[in-house]
Amino acid sequence: MLDYNKITPNKYIVLDGEPYEVLDSHIFRKQQRKPVNQTKIRNLKTGKVTERSFHQSEKIEEAEIETKDIVYIFSKQEDLWFHSSSDKGDRFAMSEKIVGEKKKFLKEGTEVQAMMFNDEIIGIKFPIKMDLKVKTAPPSIKGNTAQGGSKVVLLETGAEISAPLFINEGDVIRINTETGQYTERVEKG
Repeated sequence: MLDYNKITPNKYIVLDGEPYEVLDSHIFRKQQRKPVNQTKIRNLKTGKVTERSFHQSEKIEEAEIETKDIVYIFSKQEDLWFHSSSDKGDRFAMSEKIVGEKKKFLKEGTEVQAMMFNDEIIGIKFPIKMDLKVKTAPPSIKGNTAQGGSKVVLLETGAEISAPLFINEGDVIRINTETGQYTERVEKG
C-alpha cells in the first residue's frame, strides 16, 4: 500500500480494480487544511487521462505490473502480431489501441516488453532510444540557419520526424521513443 505522498510519477496504482500510471503529482496545502496530492493518472487499459486528488488519510494499492519480452513480427489491418522472445511458435495479435502511438517506431524484429496486469497484456514498453534508417529526406536548402535548420524525414517504419538539415537518405539515426524526436546520427548512409 502506498501513502498519499508516495504516489509519484512513473508509479503504477490500482483504482476500482483498474491499473493506472501516475503521470504527474503535486503535493500542496490549501490554507490551514491538511496536505493533498493532486495527480494526473492514465488508465493503462483505456488510455484515458484523469485528475485525482489523494488526501493524507488515503492509502492506495500499488499495481503489480509484470513484463514479458516479446518480438514484433508484422501488422495486418488493425492488429499487430508478436511472438514470445523465447518461443517463436508462441504468436499472438494485439490491437493498435493497446500499442498506442509509438507503433510508428516498430520494425520487424524489434524486441519490446509487454506490460501485464492479472495475466492480461495492457500495454507495451518501448526502448527509450531506437536506431532507424532514413528512407527519404528532402535535399537541404541554404538559407537562415542561425537557429539551426530542420527538415521532415521519413523513416523505414513510416514515421515522419523532424531532423537536422545534414541528415540524408540512407543515414541511420537514433530517436527518443518517448518524445518522438531526433537525438543523433548513428551511421552515415
